[in-house]
Amino acid sequence: MAITTDSVLSRLRLKQLGLMIALDQHRSLRRAAMDLSMTQSAASKALAEIESVMGGPLFERSRTGILPNDLGRCVIRYAWLLRADVESMCQEVARIQLGRGGHLSVGAIMGSVPNVLVDAVAALREAEPDVSIQILEDTSARLLGMLDQGQLDLVLGRTTVSTNPGQYEYRHLREEPLCIAVGLGHPLARARKVQWNDLRRYSWVVYPSRMPLRALLEREIADAGMALPSNLIETSSVFATVTLLRRCTDLVALLPEEVCAHFREHGMLRVLPIALVSRGQPFGLVTRAGAQPSPVAQRFIDILLRQRPAATPA
Repeated sequence: MAITTDSVLSRLRLKQLGLMIALDQHRSLRRAAMDLSMTQSAASKALAEIESVMGGPLFERSRTGILPNDLGRCVIRYAWLLRADVESMCQEVARIQLGRGGHLSVGAIMGSVPNVLVDAVAALREAEPDVSIQILEDTSARLLGMLDQGQLDLVLGRTTVSTNPGQYEYRHLREEPLCIAVGLGHPLARARKVQWNDLRRYSWVVYPSRMPLRALLEREIADAGMALPSNLIETSSVFATVTLLRRCTDLVALLPEEVCAHFREHGMLRVLPIALVSRGQPFGLVTRAGAQPSPVAQRFIDILLRQRPAATPA
């Protein structure tokens, strides 16, 4: 029999969802029960009740413990989301009781930070000075994972890295033009003309593998008849990338144009005069499909959409 919203709401309890989270963390019924200060028999009974509500087993036994099956992974994902929503509710209620503003958690890829994110945050703070804001910069893949678990209200990034992009609502914001950057002490820093062949002797600071900008760089280098060297430094951190370029005069990096412009203005980077065949990757505003944003998150979303360039496609 297919489960219904009413049947789940009437039979499922928050403590049972807490058990699913503990099982996800420990992969052991005994350790999950200890974590929740339950007896193992009580935990076993609670798990059986959840499986009865969901209409089938959620875990399979293995040599290393119990592992969630497809149904179990689905329930675990929503258990994390519900926990995050309850936590957000408690925090928002506490702030309202104290007469303070709300809370916003934003994930952002590197290229969205200098102008899109910073401008929107400044506008939100001007309109809502009591709002507390948490900003996490990382790759789209990691940020989407945090969005899935309810740790973020929204992401400025890409859904193309997800195996299930349909679970998100994506609204295009901007393109992300790219350039090749070096530190001021790099041998090519003041060159007026640079070709790909001139970069053969240098090492690269690169995005983690399987990320869109890493794939773009590999494609550019392959088109030039070259290959990335083996001694790569992988990072998604702007700070680490820029610091490495400044310190090590044999390093080169592919960076978003807006990031380069910011650090170039402060005399920290040089952009090499080398043309890229590929266009920059687009990025946008990402939220969970069907999720209702908090009032603060909705105000931030409205600001982001108002700040989109007029020519930006919807």
